[in-house]
Amino acid sequence: MSYSRFAIYYVPPNGPLADFGASWLGWDVLRGCEALQPDMPDLDDITMTPRKYGFHATLKPPFRLAQGQDVQTLEAATSTLAVSLAPARCDGLELTALGGFLALTPRGDMQGLRRVGGTCVRALDRFRAPASAAEFARRRKAGLNPQQEALLAQWGYPYVMEEFRFHMTLTARLPQDAIAIWSAAVQRHLPELPSPFALDQIALCGERADGRFEVIHRYKLTG
Repeated sequence: MSYSRFAIYYVPPNGPLADFGASWLGWDVLRGCEALQPDMPDLDDITMTPRKYGFHATLKPPFRLAQGQDVQTLEAATSTLAVSLAPARCDGLELTALGGFLALTPRGDMQGLRRVGGTCVRALDRFRAPASAAEFARRRKAGLNPQQEALLAQWGYPYVMEEFRFHMTLTARLPQDAIAIWSAAVQRHLPELPSPFALDQIALCGERADGRFEVIHRYKLTG
């Protein structure tokens, strides 16, 4: 399989949460195949944007391989990174309206999650090709603050390091009057959420020719 971009994600292990995410979004990032969604009006539309990425939390955002790098070396570096990284824990996950879209976000101390995310960004940055002018322009349309602008310049993405917020996206941006309705719909389908929540593995994922991401390999954090 040939991939145009790569990313480091947290992808839930096989089980009720992973099954929920695949079904809700209509894409199984673990298996690289479509999943049957619940029969709900407009669900296909509001999940179209996050569907291509699958149910995940971004740790190192999608990037193209730098010149001179290859997938095998990236896989080896990700494996080495996982061996050195200690797992992170927080009190649990909860459903949140985050900037107009719905996502599962952590409860409690998030320092450990931020540590894992920041380490993934730094340790694997040599594999990232520089962002294009078009990518910079697209990111700046969001109206970045000075810190986000500096992070974009250094790491190619504005929401890393101090601006990182662990989240597992479930919808596109929703109209304000639809948030409560879709929150209730998500709650009806959610399995019991982990409490506490452990980020104890990372996944190297690739963007396929059809624009959707799939897991290439998962690595346990054993540091």
